[in-house]
Amino acid sequence: MDKVKKASKQYFFEDVSVCEMCHDDVTSHKILGQRLNQSQGIFPRRKSGISVSVLKCSKCNLIYPQPLPIPYNIQDHYGTPPENYWSESYFNWHPDYFSQEIKTVKSLINFQEGMKALDIGAGIGKCMISLEKAGFDVYGFEPSKPFYDRALSKMGISVEKLKFGMVEEVEYDKDSFDFITFGAVLEHLYHPSESIEKAFKWLRPGGIMQIEVPSSKHLVARLVNLYYRMIGTNYVTNISPMHSPFHLYEFDLNSFELLGKRLGFTIVKSKYDVCEIMFIPKFLHPIFRKYMEWTNTGMQLTVYLKKVV
Repeated sequence: MDKVKKASKQYFFEDVSVCEMCHDDVTSHKILGQRLNQSQGIFPRRKSGISVSVLKCSKCNLIYPQPLPIPYNIQDHYGTPPENYWSESYFNWHPDYFSQEIKTVKSLINFQEGMKALDIGAGIGKCMISLEKAGFDVYGFEPSKPFYDRALSKMGISVEKLKFGMVEEVEYDKDSFDFITFGAVLEHLYHPSESIEKAFKWLRPGGIMQIEVPSSKHLVARLVNLYYRMIGTNYVTNISPMHSPFHLYEFDLNSFELLGKRLGFTIVKSKYDVCEIMFIPKFLHPIFRKYMEWTNTGMQLTVYLKKVV
C-alpha cells in the first residue's frame, strides 16, 4: 500500500535561479547536502528514493531545495484528513489558542472592535474562532479539501467567511484587512515572497502581518547534520519538500529584512521559540532549552510586519 501511495505522487521540478526572499544569485549559495523524499532516520544509508539538494543563501540565510519539487496535484500533499494526524481532541477549541499573538497584534494596530482579519491557511478554523471571539471580523482560506470541509462541518465556520483555494488563486479587495496571519504556512508555499507581496496588497497601510516559520538557525538541525557527516553521508535534516510535513523553506530574520526593503514593510517585532526538542535525550532538554533561548537558535521564528506603503 505504501509503495502505491508513493508512486501516485508526481512532481515537476522547477530550477531555482535566485533566492526566493532576497533575489541573490544561487550560484554563490552553499550546498548543505541532500534530502530524501522520506524520513531519513539515524541510518540513512539503508533508505533509497529520490533526493534533492538543499542550499543555503549566502546573503539572507534562507534554506531551500534545488530544484524545487512541485506536485501536479496539491492534494497529494495536503489532501490527508486531519483525523489521520490528530485525535478527536484536536477539534476542541481552547480560549488560549492564538491568544498571545492576538494580544501582540492588538497592541501594534491600536485595536478597535470589528477590525478585519484574514487567516491564510486556516486549517480547521481554530485561529479564526479565536480572532472572532477577540472582536475581529474574520475571514480565511484553506487549500486542503479535508481541512476545509472539517472547518465547515465540525468547527462551525461559515462558508461566507472561509474560501477554498490556494493563495495563488484567491482574491480579496485591496487594503481591506487590518491584520493578516500566515500561521505555519509560508514554509509550504512554492514562492513565499510572491505570496507575501500578494497578501500585502490586501492589507491596509499601517496594518500588521504575522508570520510563523521554521528557523534556519535551529541548533538541533545543525547537530543532526553534523551526525550525518560523522557517519560518512551527505544527508541533511533541513526541510522536507517531498514528505510530511512538506516544508520547502527555513527562514532567517535577515530574509524578511531584505524582502521588506523591496516590498515596503518594516519588522516591528520578532522572536525565536524553542518549541519541541527532538532527537536529544530528555535529561538534556533543560540545558538545550536555555541555550537555544539565549542564542536565538530555537525551531521557530515569528515576525510581525507593518505595511508602510
